[in-house]
Amino acid sequence: MNNDSQAIDAATVVVARDRNNEIEVLMLRRNSKIYFGGMWVFPGGKVDPVDRTDSRKVRVCDGGDGLGFHAAAIREAREEAGIDLSDCELHHFAHWLPPAIRPKRFSTQFFLAKAPYQTDVSIDHGEITEHHWMTPSEALQLRSNGEIEIVTPTFCTLNWLQSFTHVDDACSAIQEPECFHTHIKEVGGRDPGMVAFYAGDVSYDSLDLTAPGPRRRCYMLKSKWWWEEHSGDETASL
Repeated sequence: MNNDSQAIDAATVVVARDRNNEIEVLMLRRNSKIYFGGMWVFPGGKVDPVDRTDSRKVRVCDGGDGLGFHAAAIREAREEAGIDLSDCELHHFAHWLPPAIRPKRFSTQFFLAKAPYQTDVSIDHGEITEHHWMTPSEALQLRSNGEIEIVTPTFCTLNWLQSFTHVDDACSAIQEPECFHTHIKEVGGRDPGMVAFYAGDVSYDSLDLTAPGPRRRCYMLKSKWWWEEHSGDETASL
């Protein structure tokens, strides 16, 4: 019997703007009574049938047709935050897919968009209860302090964006979407948690935490979270 869950197509858009020499991103807090309740997220949601009538395609990592994601990202930004991105360029930078063992999972395409000039955010106070503009480093520090909760794709996106000082620079750095099809290992002991492995990591299939070689993984332990990515030279002498 196959217990693998069918992934639900979804789209997320990171709405970003410049602040002095930093980037700010729009973060929304989801209602505690719905899926991902209480989490701070970027605008996004599942692809609806009407979205698939849009002819724009994106490149996906799972063999799908790529239809509907672009339209869904624009629609969700409007519905969740009152932001019209229809005249903005959406830069497709990632495809996130959790393990098939999850009872409910989303195959999510991530986009980056520069916020329209003088953007006014309007939330419904239903599905979305709060919103804030934060720099990636501010959001990561709030998570580290236990003041907000975020999921792994949000953490990794913020970690990536904190290296840029302008939105245009981040957009220009995107060449093609990266695939983040996730393999998970649970970690016990004094510092429990999980480690997520992605294609390109030497232990993507084996889940061996200590194997020497290239690494592309995210540690989500009780003490702290961090991203590790390198070619393998750092582990050659271990």
